Amino acid sequence: MAADTHTAPPTPSSPVWSSDIAVTPGADLWVFAYGSLMWNPGIPFAERHAATLGGYHRRFCVASHRYRGTPERPGLVLGLDRGGSCRGIVFRVPAPAVPEALDYLWEREMDNRVYRPKMLRVRLRDGRSAAGEAAVDACCFVVDRTHRQYCGCLEDSELVARIAGCCGARGPNIEYLANTVVHLDELGIRDEGLHRLYQAVRDHRP
Repeated sequence: MAADTHTAPPTPSSPVWSSDIAVTPGADLWVFAYGSLMWNPGIPFAERHAATLGGYHRRFCVASHRYRGTPERPGLVLGLDRGGSCRGIVFRVPAPAVPEALDYLWEREMDNRVYRPKMLRVRLRDGRSAAGEAAVDACCFVVDRTHRQYCGCLEDSELVARIAGCCGARGPNIEYLANTVVHLDELGIRDEGLHRLYQAVRDHRP
């Protein structure tokens, strides 16, 4: 299937993602989703499974200067950060649709390059794939801890205050959190940490 990052720079005719990830021509591609990609993937897929990624967890650790905040008052959105594990959804993109899917994902996720795409092993939680696999290598968008928008070191009080008080082009930051909690629950993925955070944000008084 795939290599990881550190591929050769793209030529003028190469797709933008070719400098970040290498895929085997004619092969399917698995994509791991942990946030809005789970309920709004935007990519064609032939198969989907509940899955667990080890070594990373879902976290509000990316500053949002546009959609959920402003440069003056940045909000926070989700990233995959080191440690723990993350329950999500993994999608199998059929080989003919892989270039189109990667074009879309890079436009959606890699605009400011706060994420680093990595091919990581994820375990299927609802049986095996159509090919009989219990685990697959999937493209995962991991936060880049060296990026200026990485906010993984915030105190809990600052985290709550930002989400409670920030607003961007797509609305209040708390709506993003609430929408995430609701959709995860609908998918049967109850994230207790996000539930506690949501309650703390709702209880917050400036």
